Amino acid sequence: MDRLLPLAGVLLSLFHVSFGYDFYVGGKDGWVVKPDESYDLWAVNMRFQVNDKLVFKYKKGKDSVLQVKEEDFHLCNTSNPIKKFDNGDTVFLLDRSGPFYFISGEPGHCAQGQKLVVVVMAVRFPPSPSPSPAPAANSVSPLPSPTPSSAIGVAVSRVYCGVLALFLGAVVFG
Repeated sequence: MDRLLPLAGVLLSLFHVSFGYDFYVGGKDGWVVKPDESYDLWAVNMRFQVNDKLVFKYKKGKDSVLQVKEEDFHLCNTSNPIKKFDNGDTVFLLDRSGPFYFISGEPGHCAQGQKLVVVVMAVRFPPSPSPSPAPAANSVSPLPSPTPSSAIGVAVSRVYCGVLALFLGAVVFG
């Protein structure tokens, strides 16, 4: 039984790290010049992790999304993007921890606030279990709570992970 606990922890961490969530940039408004909620406020209320995806919805041919360096983000410089997307339905994989910078490729849009910075949290693995007594089978650590509108899928998926953790805890601690 003592050998099952570390194995369960590793399996659970791999399960949680391997699946990402889709975040719809701007919520119901999408990627527009003047959304109801600023992109800064939207992003600060989210918890981005490696393998999550940003979904940008905008009118094809009328706008674009540029991934840029930090300096170009602050200057609204559209001339040197890392990546350019203009298909109207861009899905961007957050494949590492740290900041990602996005601006609109349309002239004047960035200066009007159509820009986004997201910070992806570092991947954390659970610490190795110590030889201390096992916690009670009904004790559960709370999961971070996502914000309402554009993170419903996040809430459902994280609840699923919590249920899986309870199941593994019941199997291990019997």
